[in-house]
Amino acid sequence: MAHLSEKLEKGAAKAAPAAAVYSARRPRSATAKKMFPYLLVGPAVLYLLAITLYPGLFAMYQSLFVVKFVNWSWAGLGNYTRIVQDREFWVALGNTAIIGGLSLSLQTIIAMTVAFFCYRDPFVRGWRIVFLMPMLFMPSAVAFIWKLAFNDGRVISDLLMSLGLVSNNVDWLSSVWLARLTLIVADVWQWTPFLFIIFVGALQGQDEEIEEAARLDGASWSSIFWNISLPMMRPIIVVAVTLRGIDITTMFTNVYIMTQGTPGGATETMSYFIYRQGFRMFNFGYASAASVLMLLITIVIAQTIVKRAFKSGKS
Repeated sequence: MAHLSEKLEKGAAKAAPAAAVYSARRPRSATAKKMFPYLLVGPAVLYLLAITLYPGLFAMYQSLFVVKFVNWSWAGLGNYTRIVQDREFWVALGNTAIIGGLSLSLQTIIAMTVAFFCYRDPFVRGWRIVFLMPMLFMPSAVAFIWKLAFNDGRVISDLLMSLGLVSNNVDWLSSVWLARLTLIVADVWQWTPFLFIIFVGALQGQDEEIEEAARLDGASWSSIFWNISLPMMRPIIVVAVTLRGIDITTMFTNVYIMTQGTPGGATETMSYFIYRQGFRMFNFGYASAASVLMLLITIVIAQTIVKRAFKSGKS
């Protein structure tokens, strides 16, 4: 014991100068203590503002001008007046709603179905890794793969012909709905895992005793899903689908690589419309006005969906 006491005294003697130095370095004034956390998070906040708020404000400012490279002329709300009368804008908005809506619906149904059947599976971790793999590919690589499968390599056509479902090679860009189908398949393949991971986590977080009690009462698996699992997951489903829906409105890479908006603009989404106006026709002010309108429409729709979903959930 005496030996242990000597060691403790020596340790305390060594720690005392270090504690004194640390105490001397600590901010002592009340103002310094309050400012210290802001100094720590300040660089991160400035970085986020630089890459999010500044581009948005600049796009709003630019939308009030007719911009041809370095020549800026004041247009006021002229770009907005012109764009609401532009048929191509509404076509692109409709294409975004159709392609995005169908893709999001399929992703939600597939992800929920697969998640429900494997969330109690002992190999669920392996399933998560397998289903997560499509998300690990670069979007441009995925677009090139599906372009090769549908159009250039005709892999899908050969497969359908070998199964006897079609007699000739299918030109996927000759039809409005076939071209839209290629975009939907590529988007569903890559982003269904995003919803799957969230839904599996939500199902695993549910109280297993409630499910067991329902089974003892004779409830079927479908009854458990519709009456227990789905209502309990409602807030998570709303948030996940809303986030994925917001992301779908910015669909650009697949359109740019796979269809270029063909045939006849049937696959031109809002992002591709803005790109075409800004970087092909060099109407930068007009493209900025379209971006601002797209942002406002997305915010209003997302806010309405979330507000109504949570309001009805409370009631």
